[in-house]
Amino acid sequence: MPPVHEDVQYVTLGIDREVFAVDVRRVREILDVPAIARLPNAPADLLGMIDVRGECVPVIDLRAKLGFPPAAMSGHTRILVLEVEVGGRPLVLGVMADRVFEVTALDGAGIEPPPEIGVRWRSEYIHGVGRRGNAFVVVFDLGALFAAEEVALVAGDRAAP
Repeated sequence: MPPVHEDVQYVTLGIDREVFAVDVRRVREILDVPAIARLPNAPADLLGMIDVRGECVPVIDLRAKLGFPPAAMSGHTRILVLEVEVGGRPLVLGVMADRVFEVTALDGAGIEPPPEIGVRWRSEYIHGVGRRGNAFVVVFDLGALFAAEEVALVAGDRAAP
């Protein structure tokens, strides 16, 4: 895995007590939580749809997706609207996080490969692990995280003529 260059910036976000990061180039915007239209028979991690400037955007609950226990929304809860490539095609979707911290570079010369044991989430969702000060920051592989069948179904429904 090539090292992370200092000019790469990440949006850091929190789920429970863990800190995660996404490449800032994938983040369209960060929103307070708007009204979410629920979808019947949707998977547990698909919260529903939101309207972002006239565009219907599916919203994924990162807590549910990563296997964390449910928690009530707070005044810090945010939705990150992301542009992700899934299965070779672009997809715009929202992810709900407990909080968003900052846009930052990660310390050191690179990101270490994801651990294969001792993690609470599926390691194929992880691009690597970096550091910010004394804390570990888990960098998502967004394509792998959202390559799940339920997101592909939503993307397919939106692409239909």
